[in-house]
Parts: sequence; structure tokens; C-alpha cells
Amino acid sequence: MSKHQLPGHARVVIVGGGVMGVGLAYHLAHEGWGPDTVLLEKAELTSGSTWHAAGQITHSTSSFSLGKCVDYNIGLYAGALEAETGQAVTWHGCGSFRLAYSEDEMDWLRHTLSVGRSLGFNIELVGPERVAELHPFYNLEGVLGALHTPDDGHVDPTNVTMAMAAGARAKGARIIRRCRATNITQAPSGEWVVETEQGTITCEHVVNAGGTYARQMGEWSGLQLPMTSMTHHYFVTDEVPEFRDLETELPVIRDDRKVSGYIRMEQKKGLIGIYEKANPNTVWEDHCPWEAENELFAPDYDRVMPWLEESLNRMPIFAELGISRDVHGAISHPPDGNPLIGPAPGVRNYWCCCGTQIGIGWGPGLTRELARWMVHGAADISMREYDPRRFGAYADKDWQVIKAKEDYCLRHEIPFPHFNRLAGRPVKPSPLYDTLKAKGAVFEEVYGFERPRWFATEGVAQEDHYSFRRTAVDDVVAAEVKAVRERVGIMDVTAFTKVLVEGQGAYELLDRLTANRMPQKVGSITLTHMLNRRGRIELETTIVRMAEDRFYLVCAAFFEQRLLDHLAAHREGAEVTVTALSDQWGALSLNGPKARSVLQGCTSARLDNGAFRWLSAQQIEIAGHSVWAFRMSYAGELGWELHMPFDAMSDVYAALWAAGEAFGIADYGSFAMNVMRMEKGFKGAGELTNEVTLAEADVLRFARTDKSYLGKEQTLNTDLPWVCAYLEIEPDGEIDGHGGEAVLLGGEVVGSVASIVFGHTVGKILAFAYIKPRAAVPGTGLEVVIHGAARAACVLGEPAYDPQSLLPRMDAVAEPAE
Repeated sequence: MSKHQLPGHARVVIVGGGVMGVGLAYHLAHEGWGPDTVLLEKAELTSGSTWHAAGQITHSTSSFSLGKCVDYNIGLYAGALEAETGQAVTWHGCGSFRLAYSEDEMDWLRHTLSVGRSLGFNIELVGPERVAELHPFYNLEGVLGALHTPDDGHVDPTNVTMAMAAGARAKGARIIRRCRATNITQAPSGEWVVETEQGTITCEHVVNAGGTYARQMGEWSGLQLPMTSMTHHYFVTDEVPEFRDLETELPVIRDDRKVSGYIRMEQKKGLIGIYEKANPNTVWEDHCPWEAENELFAPDYDRVMPWLEESLNRMPIFAELGISRDVHGAISHPPDGNPLIGPAPGVRNYWCCCGTQIGIGWGPGLTRELARWMVHGAADISMREYDPRRFGAYADKDWQVIKAKEDYCLRHEIPFPHFNRLAGRPVKPSPLYDTLKAKGAVFEEVYGFERPRWFATEGVAQEDHYSFRRTAVDDVVAAEVKAVRERVGIMDVTAFTKVLVEGQGAYELLDRLTANRMPQKVGSITLTHMLNRRGRIELETTIVRMAEDRFYLVCAAFFEQRLLDHLAAHREGAEVTVTALSDQWGALSLNGPKARSVLQGCTSARLDNGAFRWLSAQQIEIAGHSVWAFRMSYAGELGWELHMPFDAMSDVYAALWAAGEAFGIADYGSFAMNVMRMEKGFKGAGELTNEVTLAEADVLRFARTDKSYLGKEQTLNTDLPWVCAYLEIEPDGEIDGHGGEAVLLGGEVVGSVASIVFGHTVGKILAFAYIKPRAAVPGTGLEVVIHGAARAACVLGEPAYDPQSLLPRMDAVAEPAE
């Protein structure tokens, strides 16, 4: 291809011509950027991981956001793409089964059924007899049931990609093959310079869709994009005599327990795919060779043999056949299994479209959302699980490999709620990690930090109690909630993002980025939201005014880089300094009716309402250290958050504990914190996403109409497709739900659950759900499909606990007697 075919400039340059890169070009073209989009591929389209994909796709997912993508993809493959482009995609709509051998697996399928109901999927839970009816050759010994998704199937990966390429070209996108990128750097103007073997192209937006090359491509631009190339096997048998006269194709079988993979027809042959649960294999940890093209590796039968043998036991008609083809290729695995879709951290207009282990199954839907994000400023599904900024500097190469191996081995395990991935930890322990671990803390990893989930009592261990049902852990959490509600509890909340914004332009910058009124006086606190240009929620943050020109921002841990990037993108020359303090400052939360008594025992500062009002901040001294005390409470109790440098944490915690022993102080963790915030009706990250405006989230009380701010016009639009409602749901004593469940009004699906929990204080299941406005009127009777069965529910008009919010404002004289 001659040099003049490479344009000198484009709005968007996509580097990588697999299903992800081509899918993005196709969807950018459909969003109106076709003539401004150029895709570069070093070899031929699909010559990386795409060409050797097995190509299955299923509605069997308990992820609500991923379910939306999968449903779109199946519609695209089953007819829409071919109808648009005239190019065949070779869709096999054979349906599929996911098998269950244990009650835990059945519970997983029941939950998936509930999520599928909310998404309108054609999905049902069936017994072994139905599987045998549609797939008479599978050995169903030990099978209790299966999830049947009749609209599933498989597709030819190359045909799909070529059809999307045709669709992109038809709308003006340019696709240039045999043009390897050799460097990507940012010019002083902010534009991106992509150097290639055919010359240089400058662009406003650059997209890394490099597949197994994506990590090393990121290094060109000083980026650390966490992913590791893992190899995966599938095998094609000789022709199966029993398949010759079949009139319809057999459903795909997903057998997570016995096969750790999938089995399906491949024309008149059999195809067996295996994700071995031990000794997974990495390749190209340092560098994927540029000359690699349609690369495969020799099969490693020893590694997969236990599962391959069992697959022949499950499909006896394969047992005497030979293997006609083995496919052992590399696939990108990010540390947590979710792809990297969205902005790269710390830079503008560098987008990730990579780290996708299931490109055919997930790709088109995710690239449609990325295209919307790039063109319009926000995606239409929650991108929290996929945002590349969910990882920090701690995610170095060694850690990436450890976590990718862990993820590979979990690929066909039951995705229990709150499953704790322990490999490669701890990464960022707080100063209290060893102290709390010795007291039984069971930790979770949040943006690298170790945060206590709950505190184990004798005979209760996390790994023994993974379940979709209530376990002994729920009793432990109930006791922690009770301690906070009736006495006093302390929690290490060091994992919170902590950012300092200071300088002459600090107030003005924050004022035009926040919907609520900024804190006016030194020591005042405001809860507010930052929006994007579509009026959708970027993040929720607490702002503390520490001085006239100094503001301290606190938000959820995984929003740290998003907050830093949002501030950087909108500085517009403001004289400000932005400093991330999360790795230098820790925090403790002290809550409960005895919180004032405990804190007063550690400081000489006055803590009554007259001296220390609700939603105010002061510097006080505890154990010889200067500490910022914020009078606020996510638990909905009298309480303070105490923020301090790391070197003060141990002394302050010890002093508070000593002062609290007389009052029955207890440690508590994030599980109890989540229960209490739900009892108080406080919305969290599960509700406040990039999908929704402030009006849709029902938090307009935190927005001002007398000031200008980014996204104001869009978020004040009251023509709402859905609204966040607060629900009370009938409990059954065993199963409480886990999110994504369908909400029904008169038998009609009107929305889905965002967050759900059993409120131990109030004895009710509580949920936030996004539902149609006509269903969100307080007092309306609804149903929520939990575990496959409908439960009675009611829309609440006020918090289930302390609806007047009197407890956090309690004065010293009003405290209960000791």
C-alpha cells in the first residue's frame, strides 16, 4: 500500500483491526464520525485473537450492563448486520444450555434468570429432561437443571468483523491494512501523533485496540494498561457420524463443573473448548512479537487433559474420534476479567478498546457504548466495570500476571456475590492493616486498598460461606450494624479517594463543575455531584472547605483517577494545584449514639452542636496528632469522619478504641456500612452512574437552579425514562437478592434493581431500583423477581430508618443515658 494512502490528519485514529477496533469504527460511523475515522491494522483484519475465536455468545449473564451488550450483539449477528451490509455473517442460532450440578449452581442460574427477566430475555430454567430432549447425546449424570437461552448461538468471527468493516466504510470510515503503528505520542497542542511504517498521522482522538499488543502500545505513551496474554485451547473432532442426519443444530452446552468450558457442533464435527482450572499459561509477558500474524501455539494436552477426558465422558459419541484441529491461541486477560473500555488514565482523548477476553460475545455492544462516550460525552450503560481508570499505579506487570492467571482459573467458576479474589494481595495495606487483621478483619480490595468487609468471629471464614443465600456472615454483619446503631462503631475508611484542590482559582473551578452550592464558610461541608456534558453523573463527592482557597474532596475509591481527569480536563487555565492524598492520608469513621462520648474522651475540643455543628469540619487534636474531623455519617448516626496523615492512624485508632471500650465499641466493615446506608436511603455508586442524570437518580435536591455548572441544562430535563425508587421487599429469611432483578407492576417489567440488601435494623429487604416514573409513586405495590420468584414490594416515600434524620444531628444533651 503506497504512502499517499495514509491521510495526514483525522479526528479519530483506531490502531488495531480485530473485532474490537473494527467494531468501534463501525459504531463511530453510525454516531456520525465515519468520514473522520481512520483504522490502522498492521496485517490483515482479524489476524490477531479474533480469527481464532470460537465465536459463541450467550444471554446467560448475571451482569445487567453486559446483558444489554450481549442482547444487542445477538440481534446484530442474527440479522441486522447482514441486512445493513449485505455481507453474510454465518449466524448459527442454535440456542444454548448452562448446566448445574449443585444447589449453588442452581442458585446462580436462578439469579441469572431474574436478571434476564429484567432485560426481557428469552430465558428459562429447565430440568435435565428438557436438555435431553434438545441434546440427546450429552451425558447428564448428576445434572440438576440448566438455564436454557434459545436465542443464543455462535457466529463466524471473521465474517462478523468484515461485515462491520463494510458498514464502517459505507459511512465514510477509512480502513488501512498492512500499516503498522510504531509509536503514539502527544503533541504540545494536545493532539496525538501516530507514527506508522507508511508515515505519520495526527489526530484529536487515538484509540488503542491493539489486542495482545495493547499493553506495549500503551507504553509508547507512558501508560500502564493492565492486561496479560493467556492461551486458551479448543479442539475440533473428526466428523461425528451421529451428526450427519441431524436436521437442526444442537444447542451449545456450557458445562462449568465437568468440562470447565463449552461443547458444540462445528458443521458435522464436535468442538470442545476448555478453560483449565490449574496451571494457566501466559505468553508474551514482556512483548508480543510484531511479526506475529494468525499466531497459534502447539497444544499442551497435559495441561488440559483432565477436562478433555471428562468432555469425552460427557459426549460419549466423541470418545472414539480423533482430533482434526487444535486451536491454542492467545487472548488478553485484564486483572479482573473485564475489558478496558474508556479513557486511559491521566491523559485526554486517548481511549482504550482492549483487554477483551470475549471479543465476539461482548465486543460490538461495548464498542457501541465507547462510540457514544467519545462522540456524546457518556455511554448509555454503566461503564464502571470497564473503565480503564479503575486500576491505579499499583497494577504493575508482575501483579497483572498474577491476577490474569487467577481470572483465567475463575472463568468457569460460580460468580458468587462478593467473591473475594485473593491473589496478589495485599497491594496497598493501610497503616491499620495488621492491627485489624489480628482482630479478624476480612478484607476486600478497593482500588488497591485493603478495606475491611466484616470481622470474623470464631468458626466463621469467608471462603466457607460463599452463597446466593444467607450465611453465618449475615449474622456477623447484623451484629456489627447493631453495635453501631445502639453503641458505637469504628471503621477504617482509608480507601476513600482524598484530593486537595487549592489556589486562587480553586473555588471557581469547583463551582462550575458541581451542581450543588459550594461550601461558603471555612469549615463547611457540601455533598455534591460532578456531571459530564450530557448531564450524566460522573461522580459524587464531599467537599470540605479547609481555607479560603483550599478544598478537600472525598469520594469513592475507584473514582480517584476519574476525579483527577475531570478536574484536569476542565481547568481552562485556572490557577489551581490538585494533589492526590489517598496514598498519604488515612481516615476513620466513628458512628453511633456513643460516638460523641468516645471522641470527647480523646480530645479537648468541644463537640456539642453549638461548638461543632452537623456538616462542619474542624482541626482537632487526638493522641498528640492534628486531625481533620468532619461531622457527617454515612451510617445515618451521630458520627464523625477523622482524616489524618498515615503516621497518625495507629495512635488515633488506639486512643479511640481505648476510650470506646467502656461504651462497647466495635469494629465494623463495608458490609455493615452498606446495610446502614440502605436503611437510611442514601444512594451510592450503584445508583449514581454515567447512565443517569440527577433527576433520574432522584437527587435533584443536591442541585441548584441559581448557578451555572457543566451539564445543568441536560440534568434538569424532567422528561424521565426512569427514576430511582426506594423499595421495601417481602423477606423470606433465606434469599435477599443481589442486584439486577426485574421489577414488575401488574406483571409488566417496569425496571430493575440497582442495589439490594437485608436491613437488619428494620427487618426488611431494601432496594434501589430504576423503574418507570408511573411505578415510582410512594405507596405503589410492585413485585421484584428474586431467585426466579416474584416477591411483594412497595415504594417507600422516606428512609426506613430515622426518616427525619434526627440522630446525626443529636446534641450532647440529647444523648441516651449511659
